[in-house]
Amino acid sequence: MGIFKKKKEPVYFRGSDASVAQAFGHGDKITRLSFLIFGLGNIINKQIARGVIFLAMEIAYFVYLFDFGIGAIGNFITLGTVEQGQVYNEALGIYEYSTGDNSMLCLLYGVITILLTFAIIFVGCMSGKSAYATQFRKERGQHIPTFKDDLASLKEENIHSFFLALPITGIVVFTIVPLVFMILIAFTSYDHEHQPPGNLFEWVGLQNFSAMFSQGSKLAATFWPVLSWTLIWAVLATSTCYILGLLLALLINRKGTRCKGFWRFMFVLSVAVPQFVTLLSMRTIFNANGPVNVLLRDFGIIGATESIPFFTNPLYAKITIICINIWIGVPFTMLSTTGILQNIPAELYEAAKIDGASAPTIFRKITLPYMVFIMTPNLITSFTGNINNFNVIFLLSGGGPDSLDYYYAGKTDLLVTWLYRLTITQKDYNLGAVIGILVFIILAVVSLATYRHTGSYKDEGAFQ
Repeated sequence: MGIFKKKKEPVYFRGSDASVAQAFGHGDKITRLSFLIFGLGNIINKQIARGVIFLAMEIAYFVYLFDFGIGAIGNFITLGTVEQGQVYNEALGIYEYSTGDNSMLCLLYGVITILLTFAIIFVGCMSGKSAYATQFRKERGQHIPTFKDDLASLKEENIHSFFLALPITGIVVFTIVPLVFMILIAFTSYDHEHQPPGNLFEWVGLQNFSAMFSQGSKLAATFWPVLSWTLIWAVLATSTCYILGLLLALLINRKGTRCKGFWRFMFVLSVAVPQFVTLLSMRTIFNANGPVNVLLRDFGIIGATESIPFFTNPLYAKITIICINIWIGVPFTMLSTTGILQNIPAELYEAAKIDGASAPTIFRKITLPYMVFIMTPNLITSFTGNINNFNVIFLLSGGGPDSLDYYYAGKTDLLVTWLYRLTITQKDYNLGAVIGILVFIILAVVSLATYRHTGSYKDEGAFQ
């Protein structure tokens, strides 16, 4: 019994591998104080440089907090209280603008302060864990690392921390902060009527989401048709390019096809042309006075003054966009599927032919299952890419034709192009943020749910 009483910590972790709870629960008073006074345990145990770095971070945070951070949190809660106004300058005889609060900066500085608070909490946890690791080594008479040892470890066991520190900082600054900022805008009244610094905007909770889904509102009357067309477009754009690209690859790859390299080169040539050049060319070709309509008039298929409304009629515009997307997307699919087709084991085909299987049966039982198994993750990626396919819609139809029944949207607008209109043209940033959140939720749910039910996820070694 005495042996068991002498144990101070479980045997399943070392000091350096202890969690925050384990470090706090099994650490001595100095270790626990290190969670509040950063670097205390390191300084007392003569790890001066490490302890000073921890302590300097804490001091810098509190200097920032008392000098600016507390006010930033207060402004984050209110999003500003003083509006910019006009004041008459009697000396100059003119009106001047008085300085007011900027709601956008209040929101941004608040987000930065909150993220810095989380960061300093993380540093505090590291301080406590570092103090416990030092305590652990000291109790066992082991070598306590010096600052020189810490620097040397950056070349060996901690090299990942050294090289990943800058990229992670960049991700936090340039990705996470803007992302959190834009998400929070969805819960404010930041629209064309509340433009800082002239006007303040405020927190409105779920009001923007409610307006997007409430029956009878113009936003809802726009959102549901645009969402429906977005999903239809994504399914058709993905499936048509995949099926036709696969058939084209099969046609070129079959034994009877001559000059395989030439045919592949011709389709690769179309891929080499920048996509926006192709789209703008197609827009010119199919406009009211473009080459297609001119040729149709010359051959007498349509009247001399008539033109087929490829981009001005909603139905024609959608069909035209899908057909042009096929022209652009099929070569990409052909290239990717060609490589997969050439890696299907020839023994499978030989065994099927010996068993008397016909060509359609071989395709249905061997080629198609193999292709679908390998290409499913790519299909999911293509589907999500088509949901956000801004270029094709914007450069061909611009989202038009416009409709008075919609709230600043056209009949061919996707959610992403509607978001662009709302933010860049209409300045309704709150509604744009709402749409961005909804698109993310839709894509996350559909992609994860689909992938988890595919053979690529359930049985990844099936075709090895």
